[in-house]
Amino acid sequence: MGQHDLKSVLFCCDHNVLRSSMAEGILKKRAGRTISALSVGVENDLQIDGLAFAVCAENSVELIRDGTRCFDERAKGGEELDSFDLAVPLSPARQRRALALTRGCPLPVEYRSTLDPTPIGQSRHDKPSASRQARNQFADRQQDRFGAKRTSA
Repeated sequence: MGQHDLKSVLFCCDHNVLRSSMAEGILKKRAGRTISALSVGVENDLQIDGLAFAVCAENSVELIRDGTRCFDERAKGGEELDSFDLAVPLSPARQRRALALTRGCPLPVEYRSTLDPTPIGQSRHDKPSASRQARNQFADRQQDRFGAKRTSA
C-alpha cells in the first residue's frame, strides 16, 4: 500500500508505554489530519513512561494522555483491526502477535525493528539520550515511509 493510500496506522509494541506511544505522537504531529495514528500494546499493565513525554515535548509532540491501550481491549470495545490501513509492530514478538491477530483480515503488517531504550543505560544521563535516539529513529523512518514532514529532532 502506498503512502498516499494510507488513512490510518496502528503502531504496536509490548506495553504501549514508550515506543508505540512515541511513534503515534510523532505521526500525528507530522501527518496532521491526513493520516490517523493509534498505538496499542499486547499488555497495558504499565503507565506511559514520563521520559517519553519529556523527549517528545522537546519537539512539541504530544503523547496520548488517556492511559495505555492494548489489543484485547480494543477488540472488546468493538474496534476492528481491519478498520486500519496498516499495522506497524515495533518488535519481533509484536510482529508475531500482530500477524496472529490479523490472520483472516485484510490488514497489512509492516514490521519495523526499533530501538527499545528501556534497558539502555542506567544513569540519569543515559536514559534520556536513549529515548531521544528512539524518537529520532521514529521521525526518520516516518519520513521514509509516510512522506510526512519531519519534526525537528
